[in-house]
Amino acid sequence: MKFSIVIPAFNEGALLDESLGKLKQSLDVFLEEKHSYELILCDNNSTDRTAQIAHAHSAQVIFEPENQISKARNKGASIANGDYLIFIDADSFASRVLFKEFLEKISSKNVLGGGALVYMKTNGIVSFMALHLWRCVSRLFRWAPGSFIFCRRDIFEKLGGFSTEYFASEEIDFSKRLKREVRRQKKSKARIVILKNSVHTSDRKLHLYGVGDYLKLVFTYLLKGEEILKKRENLPIWYDGKR
Repeated sequence: MKFSIVIPAFNEGALLDESLGKLKQSLDVFLEEKHSYELILCDNNSTDRTAQIAHAHSAQVIFEPENQISKARNKGASIANGDYLIFIDADSFASRVLFKEFLEKISSKNVLGGGALVYMKTNGIVSFMALHLWRCVSRLFRWAPGSFIFCRRDIFEKLGGFSTEYFASEEIDFSKRLKREVRRQKKSKARIVILKNSVHTSDRKLHLYGVGDYLKLVFTYLLKGEEILKKRENLPIWYDGKR
């Protein structure tokens, strides 16, 4: 099989060289198991050296001018030709163990997609509790986190990719639609898998933003619902350019 690793990236020059270096070491697992892969990075209108760094790591680079995570993921997927698409955030990396678990799970042929639990260093009790709450929610509801999402390419295309209505939490919307597709294919015993091993992601936002910034976003979401996720200006944590 062939696997397409798609990385959306907006001004990721500070961390990209390290994350791609670690990722490529882990991707050797595919070659060892007689598979192939392609590495695709979508430069989401970066103003730093993101594209140059990606080229240096032999990644295919495609440009998306509108700064939106879902559009960047979809643009990267548009040039992919793997049997499975694997979306990994630019500040994250997956271990060899995680990829081995992934290969083991999809060997059953009925896995349409899924994700992995997220791990990061935390700098306080609130962030520690929030991380572990999200890990529990991800596993319970089978919601794939944005840091690591995978899907059979034919299913991804059938679902129309990530919704461009959302500027954040597009992975939750995608997971919900993927679950509906699993229910439609219940006769084939189709399923979603949340891998037990974790994808490691950067803790940089815990240093760039205070707990108050996150709580403000949470309370706004509780008051106004998911409509706040459909406007870029409501989501500075993702789009203000701080890195």
